[in-house]
Amino acid sequence: MPPRQDDETFADYAYRVLCDELIVLDIKPGEPLNDDVISRRLGVGRTPIREAMKRLEGDHLVVAYPRRGTFASGVDITDMAEISEIRQLLEPAAAARAARVASPRVKQELKEFALEVDQLLAGRLAQRDLMRLDMRVHRTIYRAAGSRHLEDVLIRYDNLATRIWSLVLEKLPPVSEHIAQHIELLECIADGDVEASARLTAKHVSEFENLIRAVL
Repeated sequence: MPPRQDDETFADYAYRVLCDELIVLDIKPGEPLNDDVISRRLGVGRTPIREAMKRLEGDHLVVAYPRRGTFASGVDITDMAEISEIRQLLEPAAAARAARVASPRVKQELKEFALEVDQLLAGRLAQRDLMRLDMRVHRTIYRAAGSRHLEDVLIRYDNLATRIWSLVLEKLPPVSEHIAQHIELLECIADGDVEASARLTAKHVSEFENLIRAVL
């Protein structure tokens, strides 16, 4: 179990752990989520667990039924087209905004992160580790865009897309080349190249959809 960070509330910690487990399908679609069981497993009270569940319901990762309980939401492959359409609109906008508004400090961090991604890929990561690295890159770019509202929306749709990715993960060929696209993208954002940042992001999202559809 990952440790709770010093600046995390118990509700934030429960949300982070459960969100990750739901995204990578450690908690399977349709599986019940029991407050008492989760409370004991995480060492967190039931009230923070309920708060986390409410947030997860808003993210469409769980669904609550009166008198039946809360369950992990299903993964519907037919949602792929709509999710991709929304991401095609918003992800390039976030990358372009990051290139335009990120501070010099943030841009330096992006350059350093690009080097880190390159080094991690040289280590031949497992598929699930590659997926987590992809999520980390996307969230770094969303945060660099400097818009809390845009970041919230993009995280929600990236989560849904990654659940579909998790569903077909074992069928996919190694995706290291797909992840490697992030290196150039991070460098473009760090260099303030708005046009290239948007173009590379649109290409990345489109190729992700094609990658998934190829194995469906």
